Amino acid sequence: MGPNNSIGDDEINILLNDLLDLYGYDFTNYSRASLRRRIENLFSKDKFPSFAEFRYRLRKDESYLLRFVEQITVNVTEMFRDPPFYKTLRTNVLPMLASRPVIRIWHAGCSTGEEVFSMAILLKEANLLHKSLLYATDINPAVLERVRKGIFPLSAMKQYSENYNLTGGKEPLSKYYTAQYEWAKFDETLGRRMIISTHNLVSDSSFNEFQLIVCRNVLIYFDKTLQNRVLELFDQSLEMLGFVAIGSKETLRFSTIYPKYTQVENKEKIWRKMQL
Repeated sequence: MGPNNSIGDDEINILLNDLLDLYGYDFTNYSRASLRRRIENLFSKDKFPSFAEFRYRLRKDESYLLRFVEQITVNVTEMFRDPPFYKTLRTNVLPMLASRPVIRIWHAGCSTGEEVFSMAILLKEANLLHKSLLYATDINPAVLERVRKGIFPLSAMKQYSENYNLTGGKEPLSKYYTAQYEWAKFDETLGRRMIISTHNLVSDSSFNEFQLIVCRNVLIYFDKTLQNRVLELFDQSLEMLGFVAIGSKETLRFSTIYPKYTQVENKEKIWRKMQL
């Protein structure tokens, strides 16, 4: 161990090898700076006296493994985050999908599900939810439980309502949830169109053909090699003229799939697949 609980490169490599050998989680291509910060944060938060004990706990205690994965992959998320993005989906993307008999949308790295529920509300308001399937996947099984419940803190609803209104929302957001103590429980008709499962973007393959793939603020945690691999997976999973949407600080520009795609709107990171 280095000074101030800093963990050296060798020690990070040991942990990553353990995770891969014992559990099949491959974090080797994650951004090293982000990984180090999150691992050190967990190490000090859980007050381990030594790296050896930290490693032992991770190897022997599967419930601690879940905590580790949750901390390493945690994504900051909110409903209708970046309202102009959702406005573009509402006005430029969903109308293009309206003629499809079934609309399949994949939320990859969905975290606790705020974005999936945001999408379900957009689809409902476009009268498309009844023929849509929203696949919500994440590496972390703990966050998927929260997606299944469709319950979010009531204290966040003021911000989410403001975001929603800026997307061009027609109703008050409160139409879609009931308040229960300190929680907002979203309407079950939204959740019924969701298929929720674990999926590891690093090691798992394509599992369906989609018209829209949403993966926002996940790629920034990967190195360039892994970003490209994930974007190739999305390309394999996207039908011709389908859309892929990524985060505001992410780009397709330097990937191998870039020549096949055209950006929908200059300001928003949404691309359309124009060639196979």
